[in-house]
Amino acid sequence: MNEYMTLSETSEYIGKSKETLRRWDKEGKLSAVREPISNYRVYRKTDVDTLFADFLDEEIQETISNYVEPQNEYTVLELFAGAGGLAVGMEKAGLKCVALNEIDKWACQTLRKNRPNWNVLEGDIKSHSFTDYENKVDIVTGGFPCQAFSYAGKKLGLADARGTLFYEFARVVKEVNPPICIGENVRGLLSHENGKTLQGMISILDEIGYNVVPVQVLKAINFNVPQKRERLILVGIRKDINLKYEYPKPYREIYNLKDALRKGDLFDCDVPKSDGSKYPKSKIDVLDLVPPKGYWRDLPIDIQKEFMGGSYYLGGGKTGIARRIGWDEPCLTLTCSPAQKQTERCHPEETRPFTVREYARIQTFPDEWKFEGSVAQQYKQIGNAVPVNLGKEIGYSIIKFLNCYYNSSKPK
Repeated sequence: MNEYMTLSETSEYIGKSKETLRRWDKEGKLSAVREPISNYRVYRKTDVDTLFADFLDEEIQETISNYVEPQNEYTVLELFAGAGGLAVGMEKAGLKCVALNEIDKWACQTLRKNRPNWNVLEGDIKSHSFTDYENKVDIVTGGFPCQAFSYAGKKLGLADARGTLFYEFARVVKEVNPPICIGENVRGLLSHENGKTLQGMISILDEIGYNVVPVQVLKAINFNVPQKRERLILVGIRKDINLKYEYPKPYREIYNLKDALRKGDLFDCDVPKSDGSKYPKSKIDVLDLVPPKGYWRDLPIDIQKEFMGGSYYLGGGKTGIARRIGWDEPCLTLTCSPAQKQTERCHPEETRPFTVREYARIQTFPDEWKFEGSVAQQYKQIGNAVPVNLGKEIGYSIIKFLNCYYNSSKPK
């Protein structure tokens, strides 16, 4: 099939009327583009597949809620906890956080400020032992950074991963021996080192006694997050447990920037005022010319060339550059620095980056969750986080699994 699809082809492909597609185009849920040669309005097949892959099967019903009530008190030990996006989400789902490890001192201060009762283990994970939690914790979670391994043999073992942070994640899982462990990472892990890094991780978890569920990339927009963020989820089930883990089911409802920053279904008030970065005057002069939902290609040609420099002549869409987000679309993935060169996420109406509280809303943090450190430190903490609502949905899927586990066989 071609890279582009006409309105009729797209309508037939996903089983939706042309009127529905036109409405989705207006709402920013599935945007049409101008085909380069004919200038007709068409859809990129990749856009159609990415956004609606989960819904192409006509038998898939609307997901009302993934909510599951815990039948026991289930406990979580979180590694690489950051500012608490995943931990808050798990808490909202009904899981109890018994300890969190994080090396960044500002993120640790954020965790302590918001949850004085949480046991925050500050410092390098290598310096902490977790043997006190052996057979006492239900879930170990962690967003370990993606690092290359040294491949000593055909099958990568735990020893070969020494010195990487995945080694530390696996070490803690081995020490604690939980029924289930959850790692999360960027989508890029799928292709890192031609997929060998991910395979190495799977073989290490196998070595320490865990079967890995087929890996999935979860799209935050499908889980009540107004942001096009993707997270790769790695789920390990202890080998003595013969139960299937099911990923949270996606929702059809997709929330936009307006839902994040204005009173509505996601939040019961407009976004609170807060500090934020500013663009230099040279960037303001350029971004003033970009319409909502536009980017550098919407600038006059001479300004395009000046702003993009040598990048102007390179391939690729670079659609995140000089990008002004529209009210009626989900935000692009937030970065750790909102004003950094060539990953602009400009406010729809004002020529400025999103403020700290706007950033937090787009990541679905509650307004009462306060971030410590300088404004730059706060942006970094929020930009690195797992969206809270995505964490909550993953939490529900874990509770569903643990309910089945504890009902089917009492652990020894």
